[in-house]
Order: sequence, then structure tokens, then C-alpha cells
Amino acid sequence: MPQIIVLPHHQLCPEGTVIDAPAGVSLCQALLDHGVDIEHACEMSCACTTCHVVVREGFETLSEADELEEDLLDKAWGLQPHSRLSCQLLLGQDDLTIEIPRYTINQTREGGGH
Repeated sequence: MPQIIVLPHHQLCPEGTVIDAPAGVSLCQALLDHGVDIEHACEMSCACTTCHVVVREGFETLSEADELEEDLLDKAWGLQPHSRLSCQLLLGQDDLTIEIPRYTINQTREGGGH
């Protein structure tokens, strides 16, 4: 079972967190299941970029993003070479360290926050 280290995020997890999640589940779902309320405006259907994350460690162990994810990532705020959409990133057996960018292109958060 991979361990996911989530670096501190000013709003979602100010202290950062470490979670264990089963292989085969999306990173987005694993975060949500463990109380990290990452945005996912398209309900994880690969139609937006609000669940964008930067993989700081373990990127080389991931399968490559498909063309649709790559196209959407081009629109993500704060795009970096190791950016992925967490809804499309299926966890394998390897540990990851991720950073959730401070902002998204979304103007409002689900649940009424900003």
C-alpha cells in the first residue's frame, strides 16, 4: 500500500499529512477519503484542472499521462514538469510526495468556499 506525503497547503492541510491508500485508486479519491478536500469540479471526469497536483517525489514511477490529461494540464495554474491531474493518477505500489498548488483556475470552490 503506497504512502502519500502531502506537503502543507495553506487551506486544505496547513500542517501537511501522510496517508496510506490502496493501489489502483485515483490520487484524488485517496485524498478525499483521508480528509484532504482537494477541488474536483468535474467530479473526476478529466474535464477540468481543479485537482492539479505537482508530484515532488515518485514521479518517475507513474504511468504517463494520456493525451486528454496532457491537453488539460496545459490550462492548469502553476503548471510544472511533474504536474498531474490527481483524478487521472492511479496509485501504484510506490510512495509519492505531492504538492497541491495554492490556486486553481476555478473561481469558486465546491461547497461555497473560495
